[in-house]
Amino acid sequence: MKDTKLIALLLCAALLVAGCGGGASKSTIGGTVTGLSANTTVGLLNNGTDALSVGANGSFAFAGQIQAGSIYNVTLSTDPVGETCTVLNGLGTVSASIGDVASIVVSCVPQISANNEVTGIVSGLTAGNSVTLLNNGNDAVTVTANGPFVFKALNVPATYSVVVSVPPSGQTCTVANGTGKILASGTIPTVTVTCI
Repeated sequence: MKDTKLIALLLCAALLVAGCGGGASKSTIGGTVTGLSANTTVGLLNNGTDALSVGANGSFAFAGQIQAGSIYNVTLSTDPVGETCTVLNGLGTVSASIGDVASIVVSCVPQISANNEVTGIVSGLTAGNSVTLLNNGNDAVTVTANGPFVFKALNVPATYSVVVSVPPSGQTCTVANGTGKILASGTIPTVTVTCI
């Protein structure tokens, strides 16, 4: 009978120790996102599995927690459209004395590309006439014959706005597809300038 009581007492003591936080503490892994453009998201992974999508600048934290003494490794899974991001302080070991990790920085910057040309076609221009076009108020192109034209390449993300600056003598020109936004590398839809 004494042996039974002793076993029961030892079992209760073991359960009590296990229930009183005998295991290691856990910490949340997070940090700050900077430079993210509006209406874009950056995808992050912690240790290759815990996924998080961040859609605004500011603080972030993964849902999963990491036990003290374990390694965390925050990496990018997807860059935002038109931007490139880097992770700083993404690798480390959780310390029970420090607690939650909030020192990771995800820094995003616009992609630089020379392949984002604003192009178009002029039609209806009479012989010997010319039309001067502007993109974004400063990049000027003078077209002296019907056919294609090209403005300087833009770095993405960027907006473009093509207007007629100097119309041809005795003619009126209209612009179609003249405004928009370039979110990724590549030429934009063709701008059409029709003169009558």
